[in-house]
Amino acid sequence: MSILKYKGKRIRASDKSLVYRFCGGSLLFLFVAVILLLNLGQIMRTDWDTFSLIRNDGLALSLSPYNFITIIIATGSCLLVAFLYYRFCFDRYKQLTHRQKLARMVLENGWYEAVTTQGNSFFTDLQSSKSKEKISYFPRMYYRMEKGLLHIQCEITLGKYQDQLLQLEDKLESGLYCELTDKLLYDGYVEYTLLYDMIANRISIEEVQAENGGLRLMKNLVWEYDALPHALICGGTGGGKTYFILTIIEALLRTNTVLYILDPKNADLADLGTVMDKVYYKKEDMIDCVNGFYDGMVARSEAMKLMPNYKTGQNYAYLGLAPHFFIFDEYVAFMECLTTKESVAILSQLKKIVMLGRQAGYFLILACQRPDAKYFSDGIRDNFNFRVALGRMSELGYGMMFGSDTQKKFFQKRIKGRGYCDVGTSVISEFYTPLVPKEHDFLQTIGTLANVRKAVPEEQPMED
Repeated sequence: MSILKYKGKRIRASDKSLVYRFCGGSLLFLFVAVILLLNLGQIMRTDWDTFSLIRNDGLALSLSPYNFITIIIATGSCLLVAFLYYRFCFDRYKQLTHRQKLARMVLENGWYEAVTTQGNSFFTDLQSSKSKEKISYFPRMYYRMEKGLLHIQCEITLGKYQDQLLQLEDKLESGLYCELTDKLLYDGYVEYTLLYDMIANRISIEEVQAENGGLRLMKNLVWEYDALPHALICGGTGGGKTYFILTIIEALLRTNTVLYILDPKNADLADLGTVMDKVYYKKEDMIDCVNGFYDGMVARSEAMKLMPNYKTGQNYAYLGLAPHFFIFDEYVAFMECLTTKESVAILSQLKKIVMLGRQAGYFLILACQRPDAKYFSDGIRDNFNFRVALGRMSELGYGMMFGSDTQKKFFQKRIKGRGYCDVGTSVISEFYTPLVPKEHDFLQTIGTLANVRKAVPEEQPMED
């Protein structure tokens, strides 16, 4: 694919004033059109053959009260059209501002070539002061907004600006207020795909659905746990971590998923024990639950191979089995309460589950305030394919979550339930947890769903 065939707006040096040029030109045209329309009768009665701007008694043109009224009406029409355009064509306006910013980025960083030319002047001794800069090379850059995504392509010519054009992620994210979702290198150009207006992609708790091995968490984001198993959720106090976990639990309960919930602090998740089974908060019960979850995974793996419709390479869903989710809140706090021997044993079990659980349908969701390496040893943290960091975190905390070598620039916003996530693509993007109405009662809703589920068997293999 050649960049010359790309269907997008070419960014040019003249776009540095694109917004002002477009607004000024359009509104000036509208202003003149309204003036001419309202004064059409006067214009038609004017004898243009004998018309002269200057007469013996002064200027021929004089403004009557009616003319002043038409000027006011024309000005009001321009203001109204400008407001309506901004209100109902906001995306078009943002496209203009984006193209203007991209042109200014190239110009202000000096990523272009120019030659100085001498202008012609009537006075030859002033020619030296009439030098003009003419752009001889401006990098090919194309812009397009489609379905909430920005596509920006830059031609790669092996020139001296190649390195800059290959590392535009931070500039584009902060300058255009977008989040990078993909970066692909093709033959001759690099394409950046960014998500525009992330908060507009936030969904409500009613829209969170678990189906076909995936959990929809935003309009544009699905955690495909069948392909990218295990989740790690981090966040400080007040970041929205508990509400997010409760949202996941409620969504999973609407399916045939089997849930195991551990809350060592005996807090919000422990309250679910009054309306559903397999909720633990005591140390011994939680240790037994971890071991039992591992034993169940091993037993299912062996049983799957004996099923008549078993097929190599297929997972639990192919056999019609229910997924099992192990939700462990305040994981680090629990590990700190264990002895060294108990801690080693628990880590060993969790590591086996992380490594072997995908095909059998056994998944982990660990939540903590900070994923210290002490409790994620032997590379276990790298096997959590879905990672979410909510609320305010330090640079060290982000490094623990997404890797110390990440080049992502993290920004803080005072929005509850906001953070960053990685869905297994190594592209870290802004994330907003689903909205939960104030009147929503998790305990009552989850209790109702749990009562409906009690009559459903945990294992429902398909007929061969």
